[in-house]
Amino acid sequence: MTTEGKRTAGPEAPAEPAGRSAKRAMVGRLSWGLADQAASSMTNFAVGIYVARSLGPAAFGAFSLAWVTYGVVLNVSRGLATDPLMVRFSGVSVASWRGAAARASGTALGVGAVLGAVCAVAGLLVGGGVGSAFAVLGVVLPALLLQDAWRFAFFAAGTGRKAFVNDVVWGVALVPALVVAAHVGSVAAFVLAWGASAAVAAVHGCFQSGIRPRVTEARGWLREQRDLGYRYLVENVGLSGASQLRAYGLGAIVGVGAVGTVRGAELLLGPFLAVLMGLSLVTVAEAARVLRRAPDRLSRFCLLLGGGQAAAALLWGAALLLVPERLGELVLGGVWHSAAELIVPATLGVAGASLGTGAASGLRALGAARRSLRCQMFASACYVGGGLGGAVVAGTVGSAWGVAAATFGSSAVWWLQLRAALREHHQEPNPEVRTS
Repeated sequence: MTTEGKRTAGPEAPAEPAGRSAKRAMVGRLSWGLADQAASSMTNFAVGIYVARSLGPAAFGAFSLAWVTYGVVLNVSRGLATDPLMVRFSGVSVASWRGAAARASGTALGVGAVLGAVCAVAGLLVGGGVGSAFAVLGVVLPALLLQDAWRFAFFAAGTGRKAFVNDVVWGVALVPALVVAAHVGSVAAFVLAWGASAAVAAVHGCFQSGIRPRVTEARGWLREQRDLGYRYLVENVGLSGASQLRAYGLGAIVGVGAVGTVRGAELLLGPFLAVLMGLSLVTVAEAARVLRRAPDRLSRFCLLLGGGQAAAALLWGAALLLVPERLGELVLGGVWHSAAELIVPATLGVAGASLGTGAASGLRALGAARRSLRCQMFASACYVGGGLGGAVVAGTVGSAWGVAAATFGSSAVWWLQLRAALREHHQEPNPEVRTS
């Protein structure tokens, strides 16, 4: 059992290229991460717009509840299945990766089956449009989680191109599925179309990888990865939960309109946030490779990663400040004027969070799950406290500034923990290895 903070690469791992070749390889993997996230984000955006235009507000609300629930379940699956895969099996031998990918994808499939059954039962009990949406979501959850597991497995193997192709397959399959759902005109039909197209991509992932998910070995995977998995589970759920708590609290303190204003500001930053999400798919794997090849360079890699993202966020925010009012109204309509007031604090909030992501990638590469969990819980508490405390003092704008201050404070904690974890790592005389 590999313990926290110990190196996870084994002697069978293939030799990494050196010098410029290694840098070109890294840039290539990062590029595929961005391309994959672009495909995934465009698919999600298209689904949201198409469903919103096809259904009324109430029905779209029911679909949105199913979508949000999927996001929570997705974080559970990633914490237990694919996050440990990315940390411990990035850049290892093909045989080690195949065995781990089979067990991790089987775990994701198992999580989807268990939580899908819960959703289906809940949907049948609730009834109505919301109930039907949840019942169908329960049926398609295994396929949705398996498709996501293949994406992470491919990035762990350094073959991001396959993840991109898989997301494109999902998008292509989604087109006729949505057309059929529009003819039916029900919430359940749209949820089924979304999940059925994901099932097409999930099956295609099996052919791409040549791997069959091993659901029967899910319990063994959870047992082997428990030092990481359960902490990542709490970490991921804490991250999504903090955002929900801030939204609910802001609505109660200021009003529902404030939630829409914050959402409008987030949409303005949407393209940049999509880039961050794309990078997050590969940064842990790249940090793990740097740790394996040149441990002394991990800190520099994380600093360049976080600093580069923060600088890019500031540039994006500066560009938003130059957007003409007419163009802003064209994009957001009546929400533009209130959302525009949040551009500066929202940009600073993203910049602060970007600084922390560099350190977070390093902690995950080191397998320091206890430290990263501690940081994430602190960051989530600061996010909720800053957002709601600012709302009490100065409304919506105060909430945005409170979140910005919270992200910079949290980033400092992430970096302090990374420094301590690196010191511990360098003091390990004979780090234990794992290749399977």
